[in-house]
Amino acid sequence: MNVRSPEHAGYAVAAPLVAAWFLVACSHTAPDRALREYCYVTNGRSDSVTVIDARPSSGFAQTATIAVGHNPTGIASSPVRSEIYVVNTESDNVSFIDAKRNRVVATVGVHRAPYFISVSTDGRRGYVANSGSANVSVLDLFQRRVIANIPVGGKPGVARVAPDGKSVVVSNFVDNTVSVIDAEGLRVRTTIPVCEQPGDIAILPDSTRAFVTCSGSSQVAAIGLQSALRPESRARDVLLAKLDVGNTPVALALKPDGGELFVMNYGAGTISVVETTSNDVAGSYLIGNNPVRGVVSSDNAMLYVSNFRSSTVAAYSITDGTLAGNVQVGSGPDALALTRDGNFLFVADSRSGDIAVVRTAPLPSSSKRSAERALLTTVPAGAQPNQAVMVEVPD
Repeated sequence: MNVRSPEHAGYAVAAPLVAAWFLVACSHTAPDRALREYCYVTNGRSDSVTVIDARPSSGFAQTATIAVGHNPTGIASSPVRSEIYVVNTESDNVSFIDAKRNRVVATVGVHRAPYFISVSTDGRRGYVANSGSANVSVLDLFQRRVIANIPVGGKPGVARVAPDGKSVVVSNFVDNTVSVIDAEGLRVRTTIPVCEQPGDIAILPDSTRAFVTCSGSSQVAAIGLQSALRPESRARDVLLAKLDVGNTPVALALKPDGGELFVMNYGAGTISVVETTSNDVAGSYLIGNNPVRGVVSSDNAMLYVSNFRSSTVAAYSITDGTLAGNVQVGSGPDALALTRDGNFLFVADSRSGDIAVVRTAPLPSSSKRSAERALLTTVPAGAQPNQAVMVEVPD
């Protein structure tokens, strides 16, 4: 989550999923330079990262396999440089990859059993929740060193930095709490009791609210964040609502405009739609067998959901509020990553050890078949691919 799939040993069914969310990040470079887009995938049981050329002209070729630490899980890219960060759960460290050369250029130790990393929008800091040591490691990504280890609650799963960079929201799985860290003071500002087994986290683009899945109570907690408000308001970080969703919510996917939040309910086989302005659940809809991840297209029109048990990816039309179809992929689909133009979706098939490439946009052809979403190819990866990130690298 940026939770681990329920099939993976060593972490509870609701361990936080990266973002959706998890989970897709892009590194941006100057628009006047030619860019190559690649998909980087962590292979948990191969101690490696697979690199795939995401350009159709390449035939989606695998271009590199990079050795990292033991059991790589979380992965994120820098928004300001061609650099990628890989969290190695069993090595208790983070690998820094130079995306131009596809090689590890630094390894920084953190504390016990880290799973995911969240990078600030200015690219200067990374936040790693260490589930085995009840703290969050703060990394200076430019200097490649740890600058703080901040104690939080028991078994923290995700530490998500707000877009404004002022707050870091941490889900404490066994304490049923959320810690809110002041990113400037590097201290816990507030600890909020929420619901049972908090996991994945999504934060609105204006940094005013955070949403947290609670797999143990089938709820999503809505939290107001003080730092995004005017100081004179004397507002505090506060629990705003507990929203009832489907059984075992494990992942969140937020529309880029922040207006709606989608909840993947693993146990119910549904998605729930949350209206973020009113903290209301607009409805829940059948989506597939054990949904685990979701990603929203940049135009706010489509939600793609990986259904772990049925080995499919569902396409849900946000505009129409209907299921637009399913695409059969490999076994145990998990992490999702969309190309920048939204035309291709990369799916990490954790059981079959490959990456499915799905066409999401119509081809320039008059035939009906070419207009359908379809599996284009599968690319071999390592054992148990579990997280993916799209990265643009200058030529």
